[in-house]
Formats: sequence, C-alpha cells, structure tokens
Amino acid sequence: MRGEHAGYACGAALGFLADLIAADPRRGHPVAAFGRAAGAVERRLWRDHRGYGAAHAVLCAGGAAAGAALLQRAAGRSRGARVALTAATVWAVLGGTSLGREARAVGGALTAGDLDVARERLPHLCGRDPQALDGPQLARAVVESVAENTSDAVVGALVWGALGGVPGLVAFRAVNTLDAMVGHKSPRHRRFGWASARLDDLAGWPGSRLTATLAVLAGPDRRGALRAWRADGGAHPSPNAGPVEASFAGALGVRLGGTLAYGGRVEHRPVLNGGARPVAAGDIERAVRLSRKVSALALATTVAGRLVAGAVSHRSAARRGSGRKSR
Repeated sequence: MRGEHAGYACGAALGFLADLIAADPRRGHPVAAFGRAAGAVERRLWRDHRGYGAAHAVLCAGGAAAGAALLQRAAGRSRGARVALTAATVWAVLGGTSLGREARAVGGALTAGDLDVARERLPHLCGRDPQALDGPQLARAVVESVAENTSDAVVGALVWGALGGVPGLVAFRAVNTLDAMVGHKSPRHRRFGWASARLDDLAGWPGSRLTATLAVLAGPDRRGALRAWRADGGAHPSPNAGPVEASFAGALGVRLGGTLAYGGRVEHRPVLNGGARPVAAGDIERAVRLSRKVSALALATTVAGRLVAGAVSHRSAARRGSGRKSR
C-alpha cells in the first residue's frame, strides 16, 4: 500500500512535468476524444428533461471512470506500469500550460494594441462574446478565466487524483468537460445539463477552496486576497468560481466581475475586490505567474497528502497485524 502511494506521487510529478514541457497536443487529445463521444451520446439521448440529462452524465462520466479503473487494474502490481499510467493520465487531464499559453497570446495582442487578434484568441479561453469587449474588458475576461481554470484544469484534477488515483483524475476531467458542454443555461441545456452542472459544482468544491487558499499564500498581496475571498467570494453565481476569482483579484490588486456577455446573454455579476483598479493588459502575465505558483503548490500539497495517508494506513495495518500475533 505504501508503495502504491509512492508510485502515484512519482507518476503525478512526472505527468505535471510533462504538461509543463509538452502542454496539450493540437490534435488527438484524449479529452477531445471524450468530448466527441459525449456529444454522440447526447445526440442519441437528448430530451428536454433532467432525468435524461442525469443519465447522460452518469453514462459518460461513469463510463470514463470505469474504463480508467480497468486500465489501473490491468497495470497490476507492476510499479513501473502504474507510474507510467498515472503520469500519462495526469498529463492528459492537466491544462495549466495551455491555459498560460492562450492567456499570454491575448495579452501579447493587447499590449501590441491589436484588439482584433485579442478578440479572435479569447474564445480559446472562455465562451464570452468578444466582439463588444474593449481592451480592459478583454484583459478582465482573461484574468478571470486564468483564475477559474487554474482550479478546473489543474488543482481540482490533482485533488481527485490524490483521492482516487487514475479513476479519480479521469472522473474529474470527464465531469468538468460535461459541464462545459451541457452545463450552461442555454434553451437546449437548461434542463438536460442540470445534472452535469450540479455534479461539477460538487466535484469542484475541494479544488476551488484549495486554489483560493494557495492564491492567498502565493499571491503578492496575501491580506488583500484573503479579504476579497471573505468579502466577495460568496457573491458570485458559481459556488466554486467565486472564491477562486475573488482570491486572485485580491492577490493581484485588481477589480474583477461586473457585466459580461456570454452565450448571447448579458449577465450582471457582482464586482469582486471592488475598491481596486481595473485590470490592465500587464496583469495577464501576473495572473499566469500566480497560476503557475498555485499549480506547483497544489501538486506538492496533494502528493504530500497522499503520502501521509499512505504512511498512516501502513502504520494502522502494522498495528492490527501485531495485535493479531500477540493474541
């Protein structure tokens, strides 16, 4: 058992390093393949009904997790095979390097004064309508996306990997992908996507709180990050994006939230860290650096937690064995 936890720690570190070096491939990504499969299931199963949406979520996310469990079982007791499988899975589900790359692409265009290119690149990060956004609004959208996706694309996956191994990693990414596909409030998905959205809220809760905590610890303004989290984190319509975006806003000393256009709808969201200045193009690089620090700390935290749990489990098993022998 102790070797299993150590193997996971080694695989997670290797997968994290692989994401830093290789990032996401342009074609043939496993998450994209899952998305295509989930889309095919949706086309066959769709009804304007919550029950059918729940069946879609269970079938897709549960099927992905079951497949991962079979792969983990196939790896057997071979430490090398289990480390390799964990490393490959961590690399596949993490998206931190691609997140930073896309954010910097928009930031570079804004710095150069090319709003057309910035608007063209923004959909790679989020689903907002970019055409009506000016420079500061584009910068704000990028910083908010970096904050939220640090939790969704990195920290949350590492948390569930530490808790559930390879199946935990795959299940979290499947749930998060389903939420992005059907969890929004469009007419087609308002009912059908309800289960996926609620499941994503549940799965994202521990990762979002760890992300916010690490943003407080790693950010340039710790007091500001904690103050903004406490004051404004609960005002956001998303129970998980709120703490993350608020802590990033406070840590960076900027104002987030407000009016946005998303999927053809205009939303008026609460302002986060309202006493601060608006976001500027230069804050995108600062947000990316904070995201990287938070991601690295999340890897260290989750791996350490897994190793401590393994040590405690090993000692408990040893004590039980010693007790049986003495009797």
